[in-house]
Amino acid sequence: MRCTPCLLALALALAAACSGAALAAPSKPAVLSIGSVQGNAERSPYEGKRVTIEAAVTADLRDGLGGIYVQDAGDGDATTSDAMFVQVPASQDVQPGQWLRITGTVQELAAGKGNQGLTTLQAEAVSPLAARPAPAAVVLGDVPASWEALEGMQVRIPNGLTLAGQDQLSRYGELTAAFGGRLWQPSEVAAAGSPEQIAVIADNTRRRLRLDDASGKRDPGSVAYLPQGQVLRSGMALQDVQGIVDQRFDDGYRLQLTAPLTLGADQRPQQAPTVDGGLRIAAFNLENYFNGDGKGGGYPTLRGAKTAEQQAAQQAKLITTIGSLNADVAALMELENDGYGPGSAIDQLVRALNAAQGKDGDWRFVDAGQGPGDNPIRVGIIYRASKVSPLGKPAVLEREPFGERSRVPLAQAFRMGRKGTPFVVVANHFKSKGCSEATGGDADHNDGQGCWNATRVESAKLLHTWLQGDPTGSGSRDAVLLGDFNAYAMEDPIRTLNADGWQDAFKVAGVQQPYSYVYNGLTGRLDHALLSPGMAARLKGAAEWHINADEADEMGYQGRNVPGPWRSSDHDPLLLGFEP
Repeated sequence: MRCTPCLLALALALAAACSGAALAAPSKPAVLSIGSVQGNAERSPYEGKRVTIEAAVTADLRDGLGGIYVQDAGDGDATTSDAMFVQVPASQDVQPGQWLRITGTVQELAAGKGNQGLTTLQAEAVSPLAARPAPAAVVLGDVPASWEALEGMQVRIPNGLTLAGQDQLSRYGELTAAFGGRLWQPSEVAAAGSPEQIAVIADNTRRRLRLDDASGKRDPGSVAYLPQGQVLRSGMALQDVQGIVDQRFDDGYRLQLTAPLTLGADQRPQQAPTVDGGLRIAAFNLENYFNGDGKGGGYPTLRGAKTAEQQAAQQAKLITTIGSLNADVAALMELENDGYGPGSAIDQLVRALNAAQGKDGDWRFVDAGQGPGDNPIRVGIIYRASKVSPLGKPAVLEREPFGERSRVPLAQAFRMGRKGTPFVVVANHFKSKGCSEATGGDADHNDGQGCWNATRVESAKLLHTWLQGDPTGSGSRDAVLLGDFNAYAMEDPIRTLNADGWQDAFKVAGVQQPYSYVYNGLTGRLDHALLSPGMAARLKGAAEWHINADEADEMGYQGRNVPGPWRSSDHDPLLLGFEP
C-alpha cells in the first residue's frame, strides 16, 4: 500500500519520542520551607509524607543521637520552627554550616507525653548546595512563648539561667536549669493540694530547661560542655548558654548544648556559719556512716563505704564538717546501728573527732545501751563534755511506727554549766518517701508528699504525745526536735507538729528561703529544727552550711573525693544558737 512507509515512519517516530521521555531526568521536586513541614501544632501536617527541604547543618549529632539538625532561612511565621532533626546515614558526608537539599519522609519520634513528638525527616536523598549565609541563633532573655515554635532551632541565652540541679549529670550527662532562679519543691512552699501548690508546679514546669550532652549514652564518664577545673554548684548563674532546642525522653524541652558552659562565680561557703548565743546545737544526716567490723575490715557493708579506703575518706569529710560547726551538741542521723562499744560506728566517729581536735578534743556520745531500735541505721547524739552536761538518762520511743518504719527517736536532757537552764535535744529520722511496700494511706497520693506520708504523720503525733510526758525526767519544757523528717516544710507531718506548738527555728530566726536538700532539680528542706515555746524564746540564730546539697555527687568520697567538707553527705548540716 502506498501509505505503508508513512505509517511505519510515524510509528518509529512515536517510539523514539516515548523512549526519549523515559530517559529524561525527573522534574525538580518542590522545596518546602521547614516551617511549613513543622507546622504550628505538636505534630507535622506532613507526617508520613515525602518532602524536600533546603537547609544548613547546625549540629552533627549522629554519634550521640543518631541524626543531624538543620535550619533554613525561615518562613516569616513566628509560630513555626525553622529547623528539624534529620536522620541520615553515618556514611553521609556532612559538615556543620553546609547547606543541603534533603528529600525524605516526615516522621514523629515519640518524645513526650500525650500527642507530643519530635518532628524528624528520614532522609532518602541528600545533595550539597552552594554556600549561603548561616541561619542566626535565636537569642532568649526569658522563657519563650512556645518551645514548640523553636523545636530544632539554635538558641543562645546570654544570662538569666540558674543551675537548679545536677542529679542526672553522672548518669546521663544532664543538668537541670531554670529561668529566674531556683526551682522550689512545691510542698516546701505550699500545702499539698492547695491552689498555691498547683501554681508552683506550673511555674516550675514553665521555667525548667534541661541541658544535655547531645548523647543518649548512660554513664558518659566525661561531659564535653563542662569547663575543666571549675566548680559546679546548684544555684549558680549560667551565662552564654548555646544549643539546639530538643524534645525527647518524656520530660519536656531541653537544649542539646553546642558550646561549653560559662559558669558564674564560685559561691562555695568556705567558712562554716556562725550564730549568736552561748549554746550551739547542730544537726547533720551523715548519709550512711558505717565502719565495717571496726577494725579496718568487714567491707563492703550493708550501706555506705564499700572499702576501708572509702570509709577513711568519708570519715575525713564528716570530721571536717562536724568539727568546723563548733557546736556544743549535735544530733546525728544515719549512723550504723552497731552498739556503743569499742569499734562501733559512733565510738569510732567520736574518737576521730577528738583526735582531730587534739588537746581540745572532748566529744562524748549519748549511750542508749542498745539501738535505739533495730533498723540498720539509727540516730545519735554527741556533745562537748567541757560545755554541757547530760541530765539523767537518755529516753527512746520504741513503739510503732517507730522501729520498722520511722527510726526510733532519742532524747537527752542537758545543762550548760552549773547554772544553765536545762534543755532537751531530740534526734529524729522519719520514714523516707520511697514506695517499696507502701499501701493504703501510705501509697503515693500524687499530692507531692510521696509514699509513707500517713506513717510520718502518725510518727509526728506520737512524738509530740511522748514528749508531753517528760520522758527524760528532767522537768524541762525547753526542747528542740532535730533531724531528717523526710517531709518538706509544708507537708502534713511538719504542719502537724507546727499545729501542736513546735515552731520552725528558721522562721523564728527570720531566715529567708532556707534549704538543705536538692532532689531532681528541686530545692527544699527535709531537715528541720522545731522548738518548744520556751526554746524558741531562747533562740538567737539559725543557719545552714550549704556544702552538700548544691554539690555534685562526684565531689564526695565515692567520686573525686575533693579535699574539704564538700559533699560529705547529701544533706546540709544546720546550726542553732541559744541563750545558755
